[in-house]
Amino acid sequence: MVSLMSLMIPIVVSAVLVFIASSIIHMFLGYHANDFVAVPDEDAVRRALSTVPPGEYGVPYAGSMAAMKSAEFTEKMKAGPVVLMTVSPGAAPTMSRELTLWFVFCLVVSIFAGYVAGRALPLGADYLDVFRFAGTTAFAGYALAQWQNTIWYRRSAMTSLKNTFDGLIYALITAGVFGWLWPS
Repeated sequence: MVSLMSLMIPIVVSAVLVFIASSIIHMFLGYHANDFVAVPDEDAVRRALSTVPPGEYGVPYAGSMAAMKSAEFTEKMKAGPVVLMTVSPGAAPTMSRELTLWFVFCLVVSIFAGYVAGRALPLGADYLDVFRFAGTTAFAGYALAQWQNTIWYRRSAMTSLKNTFDGLIYALITAGVFGWLWPS
């Protein structure tokens, strides 16, 4: 068993490298460019939504399981549109909050990868054994939860597939760093 404290270097290094890789993916590779598209007559939609406070919304909204079974709700669902949306407050365009939270998330995934590998493997473990445990855990952290958005919120399967591919890249980076820096 390896203590989490002795894995701080691979935890931080893997989080930093995943952060850099994600920046490269999103700034230069461009395959996420069409994850979102513009709505028709965006200005009219923005005006219509201007009185909606920040939050999570569904249209049509039933409010209860019993109401979901009503003929009125069923007709609204059939007629469409069905909208699942997050409304955020207006703010100057900046990514500092999101990038900070993303880095913290990368650290958390690396901590869990280190924890699982550290409980399963001894000091001086073989590179491939460390790679397998850390990589599998990191993949679960980065990729698997993406699919619940496709299942429950009808997010495009292609978007979830691209995010899963990103998660695989992040997991391979994490696994490689842990294998490389595993204490002996």
